[in-house]
Order: sequence, then C-alpha cells, then structure tokens
Amino acid sequence: MNRILLIFSLLLTLNSFAQEQFLRMPQREFNPPKEVRNSPLYEKKIVVFGDSYVQNAGRPIEETWHYKLAVKYNMEYHNWGRNGNCLAYEWETELFGAPMYKRYTELPDIEVDYIIVIAGHNDAVLMDRYGEGTEFFRSKLDILCAGLRKKYPDAKICFVTPWAVPRPMYKETAQAMEEECGHYGIPVFNSVLHSGINVRFHGFRYMFFLNGDDFAHLNDKGHNLFLPRIEPFLLGL
Repeated sequence: MNRILLIFSLLLTLNSFAQEQFLRMPQREFNPPKEVRNSPLYEKKIVVFGDSYVQNAGRPIEETWHYKLAVKYNMEYHNWGRNGNCLAYEWETELFGAPMYKRYTELPDIEVDYIIVIAGHNDAVLMDRYGEGTEFFRSKLDILCAGLRKKYPDAKICFVTPWAVPRPMYKETAQAMEEECGHYGIPVFNSVLHSGINVRFHGFRYMFFLNGDDFAHLNDKGHNLFLPRIEPFLLGL
C-alpha cells in the first residue's frame, strides 16, 4: 500500500510539471476606481512563468505580488511557476523539471496580453557551483526569448531578474538578462538595481523573507513591499 501511495504521489508531482499551478478568472462584480479601470492592465490576460519566485516556495500563491497585481486590475491570471526551476540548467533528476527554455512550449496556446518571466536565481547558483561564466545561460536565454516571441507575437513580454543576492553570479545574471533580452526588444526589470529588496541585511530578510536565512523568497509583507516598485514598470510596457 505504501509503495502504491508513493508511486501515485510521484505521478502527481510529475504531472504537475506540465500544468499551471494556479488560475484566477476575472470577477464579474468588480467596481474599481477610475484610475484602475483606465489602466492598460485592467482585465487583461497575464501569464507569469518562472521558478519559486512565481510558485512561492510552499506559501500560498495568493501572497505573491503578481497575484495581488492581478486582483487589483481584475486580470485573468495564469501561474506557471515551478519551485527550484532553472532557465538554462537541467535539474530534472532532482524533480525540478525541464528548464524554462524547454518548458515554455508547455505554456497555454491562448491569446495573452502579458507574459512575465521571473528567472535566474537558481541559474546563478549553478554558474557559481560549476565555475562557469554566463555564456551557456545566455545561449539558452536566447532560445527562450525567440520562442516566446514566436509563440506570443502580440503579447507584451518582460523579464524580472533575481534580487541583489550577496553571492557570486547574481549581478552577472541580471546583466546577461538585460543584454540578451534587449536583442529581442524585451524589457527587463533589474531587481539587483531597482527592487528595494535589501537581501544583504539579516534584519531585512527576517522581516520580509520567509525567514532570516532565506535569500530568495519574500513573505506576504515582502511581496507588498515590492509590488509598488515593479507596478510602474509593468504599466509602462
């Protein structure tokens, strides 16, 4: 019996790799203020694609800044996050699934207005571990950018970099994302420079991350803190 339950659990886990994690549909009874109703984001369809910055590392997706953005503007919200996922590197043997440059092909074949890709944290970890530069990461990012442009030719696409983590390769990852996405005219929000998320300080992490030893995952307060930083960027796409 235990073996059957284990196999069933594994199948559910693997199956979840090919599905969106969360879907929010617009609410019919919604009476927003005029500035929300006149916003370019109002009642648009959005896909958020990425790693645990998207799936939220075991915490409710409703706590994330991108979900709260969708609620504010009454958006149709598709969450395609996967904890532990990389943009470029293969972590499939650790059940983190195919990297994003392959996984984007699983995204829904529907007309969407916005694609937000949040990625790079786990890639920076592996670039440092393997003693590599950004060349491999850039080559896979190029595939992802080209693929998203082809799959969603009418969507507004943007990328969001990892935080300014005080460890090797995070600044380099953000710079690579800005440069490679720039070749496709895809805007990038550089969280290393503009997020206001002070990862370096333990007291800040204790207050705004899941715990003081976490360098990646915001808590509910942290998502509330970051949303006003990135919202103007998204409104300007």
